[in-house]
Formats: sequence, structure tokens, C-alpha cells
Amino acid sequence: MPESDSLQDSLNAAYRYLSYRPRSEAEIRHRLHRRGFSNEVVEKALISLREHHLSDDATFAQFWKDNRLSFRPKSKRLIQKELREKHVAAEIVDQVTRDIDDEAIAYELGSARMHTLAHLDYPHFYRRLSSYLAYRGFSYEVVRHTVALLWQEGQRH
Repeated sequence: MPESDSLQDSLNAAYRYLSYRPRSEAEIRHRLHRRGFSNEVVEKALISLREHHLSDDATFAQFWKDNRLSFRPKSKRLIQKELREKHVAAEIVDQVTRDIDDEAIAYELGSARMHTLAHLDYPHFYRRLSSYLAYRGFSYEVVRHTVALLWQEGQRH
């Protein structure tokens, strides 16, 4: 197979992979290697994707953060972990997640759950809501503060 055909095949595979959602460069590289393309062809394909602004880890990280906060809210720590697992550079991860406010996100998530927890006494309320927030990756301090705040608000109503 001539190299140009192989490069075009790798680009076509990358386009198809990117058609579902944005990807990190590491994800694209891994996918193309799994498809059997050589290191040289994969690197050329990544250069071409970068030139056409189809592969950019900073843009991908921003997309991932925005998507997470909109559809599956999690703590800053868990979003950072997910991005590191996708091999996004640490400085990009720090830059993109700098403005995430765990307290606000935890409060929003807890408020959304209040209608299902309003009938509970404090120990059960605390256990259920704190478990839910901890599962979403929030620290003990954030969970404790949020649960106490939401309990107080619930008692006023």
C-alpha cells in the first residue's frame, strides 16, 4: 500500500472517529494504532488534523469540562482525573478546570435532589445526600457544608 493511501486511510479513520465527539490527541493516536497504522503515518495524520484545527487538546479539554458540567456534573477533582486519563497535558487540565466551583456545583446537585429527600429525618437525609455528592467526587468539607446548608433551607419551608 503506498504511503499516501495509508495516510488518507488514517485520516478517514480519524475523521470518522472525530465525527461522534471531539477527542484528545492521545485518543486519536491510540485509535489509529489499533487500526494498524504505522507510527509515521499516525504522526503525519495528527499533524494534518492539527493544521485543520480538528485536533487540539485545549479545545477538547474545554469541551469535556463543559459537557460534564452540563450533563453529568462532577467535582473539579474528578473532571481533572478524567482529562488526565485521556492524556491531556497537566497544564491544559489546570488551565481549563481553574474556574470550576465545587461548592456551587454541589449545591446545585443537592438542590435538584431535595424533592426526593425532603421527607427524611436528618440522619437519613445526611447519609443519602452525602453519599450522592461523594460519589460525584466532592470533598468531605464541600459535602458536609452543602448538606448542612440544604438541610437548613429545607427546614425553613
